[in-house]
Amino acid sequence: MKGDMTKGSPFKLIIRFLIPLLIGNTFQQLYNMADTVIVGNFVNKEALGAVGSTGNVMFLVIGTCLGLTNGFAVFTSQCFGAGDIKGCRKSVANGMLLSLIIAVIMTTSSLLAVDPILRLMNTPENLFPYAHDYLSVIFMGITCSIAYNLFSAFLRSAGDSVVPLFFLIFSAVLNIALDLLFIIVFKLGVKGAAIATDISQAISAILCWLYITKKVPALTPGKGDYRIDRRITRNQLHIGIPMSINFGITASGAMVMQSAINLFGDVAVEGFVAANKFHMLLTQGFMSMGQTMTTYTGQNYGCGDAERIKKGIKTSVAMMFVFSLAVGAAAVLLYPHIVPLFFDADADVEAMLPYAGTYLKICAVLYFPLACIFIFRNSIQGCNYALLPTCCGIMEFVGRGIVAFISMKLNSYDVAAACDGAAWVLAGLFGFFAWLYVSKQLTTKLKRSDKNEKVKN
Repeated sequence: MKGDMTKGSPFKLIIRFLIPLLIGNTFQQLYNMADTVIVGNFVNKEALGAVGSTGNVMFLVIGTCLGLTNGFAVFTSQCFGAGDIKGCRKSVANGMLLSLIIAVIMTTSSLLAVDPILRLMNTPENLFPYAHDYLSVIFMGITCSIAYNLFSAFLRSAGDSVVPLFFLIFSAVLNIALDLLFIIVFKLGVKGAAIATDISQAISAILCWLYITKKVPALTPGKGDYRIDRRITRNQLHIGIPMSINFGITASGAMVMQSAINLFGDVAVEGFVAANKFHMLLTQGFMSMGQTMTTYTGQNYGCGDAERIKKGIKTSVAMMFVFSLAVGAAAVLLYPHIVPLFFDADADVEAMLPYAGTYLKICAVLYFPLACIFIFRNSIQGCNYALLPTCCGIMEFVGRGIVAFISMKLNSYDVAAACDGAAWVLAGLFGFFAWLYVSKQLTTKLKRSDKNEKVKN
């Protein structure tokens, strides 16, 4: 089958799947950066600080939704790896119905929570109106975001990372064009940036689903498949809920860090926001490898090949070690040239650069633990373990929370900037030992599962 990752060289398969994901995720970050650059240059620096500082709130809400939908696709990848096409179609239909319910609940609850969350995060008063307007419009489009990411995840579960790349590039280009239209021409400010995001994701979701129905019969449900299946729901929620909780825990920790950063004033916030956008661009390789390993381990778990899973993980760790050294060097060398791009000529960039540099230099030496988090956590999820990845997220939260508390007590920006690094070290170590535990159990677990399947047949 096209997209089958259960046969052939793990290195070649991982590279082939990873590269389109990396291009797509990098492109997504570029258009997120374009959002910020356009807002910073054509609205004002307060609007930039507000949009940037809401990133963790968006990650909390939308990331929670995406954790669920990505979890639904893990079960689809296991069905695909096992050659169960009927199961794939039922899984897609069931995931769509569950996602619709989630979208309604999350849209309503998040719109009600905008003001309390911004107050809780110590959002500076001059940034508050911009942050409120931006988040409110973004949350109105949660359904669009869920739909686009759900359909992309289903395509990846069947081993196709190329087509989602095309839709992502289309979405990015459309988003930037709409940003320029709504912000420069229609003068809608931060609301215009949010509207552009919602519209571009809605159109991409529609196109992605049309492609699935026309070109991917293995993922196209029949009329009789559109019903909530108790067994599939149990399996999808078994992975989806912990993944969702993990996103939520990670985002909560990032919000704690942002709350600590906010205490050091506008200049610190704006410098940190620009640096964090650059950091997110640099680290898309880690996220892409995580997505790759979810599909790789999911399919190989579905076909019962434990040794192949272990070989793929060793390959991915070696690749990401080299990649982490490269992006760490890029972070330190390039930030003085990248950060000024986010601001207009009147902004005091020289005052912001020390805040940006402190954060990025700390991150640069700790990128490999971050890579390990994505590799081990996503691989464990693909192997149908739910609790351990959640515990990995808890470790991240604990690391950020402790260091953020210390920074507030010491009134030290340098300590606050180390929140991410501390989280990565703690969670990366936990992920490594969790994988050692899973790898010892995996062969026995898959043999037992195969034996039970044969008894049923």
